[in-house]
Amino acid sequence: MAKATDVRPKITMACVECKERNYITKKNRRNNPDRLELKKYCPRCKTSQVHKETR
Repeated sequence: MAKATDVRPKITMACVECKERNYITKKNRRNNPDRLELKKYCPRCKTSQVHKETR
C-alpha cells in the first residue's frame, strides 16, 4: 500500500481548455510543492495546451 504522505505521489494532468484528464505522472513534493503546469499535447483539442495538476 502507498503511504498517505508519499514523496513521489501519482498526479493527474488535466487540459486547461477542455478539462479532459490526459496524463498521469509522478512528481517530487520536496522539489515542487506547488501545483505542476506543463505544456503537453491534448488529443481532444488536437494542439499543445497547458495541463495543470488536479487533485
